[in-house]
Amino acid sequence: QVQLVESGGGLVQAGGSLRLSCAASGRTLRSYAMGWFRQAPGKEREFVAAISWSGGGTYYADSAKGRFTISRDNAKNTVYLQMNSLKPEDTDVYHCAADSISWERLKFGGMEYWGKGTLVTVSS
Repeated sequence: QVQLVESGGGLVQAGGSLRLSCAASGRTLRSYAMGWFRQAPGKEREFVAAISWSGGGTYYADSAKGRFTISRDNAKNTVYLQMNSLKPEDTDVYHCAADSISWERLKFGGMEYWGKGTLVTVSS
């Protein structure tokens, strides 16, 4: 059984930066596409970014382009989300996800594994 554990969330002022990490345990995820979503309780899930299993392809929601960067370290079984120029509307619970088929399936909700999330709060 795979567990995804996110960390790195917190309170930051608008314009600041945070780096989120997602550590996987139970299985190597080097062959999995990985991604980040945001979803607070009672709200719809929103795709943020995804990365192919090799790291050679990265994909972003329009809201994240130019500000967020997704990366992965397969040796550490970890995926990251560097978030710069944060805005109050980025406030949310950020979840990590993994899928063995493709980043496209992951993006549209077909992920096999889902983390519990880390809270990001951006103050104005």
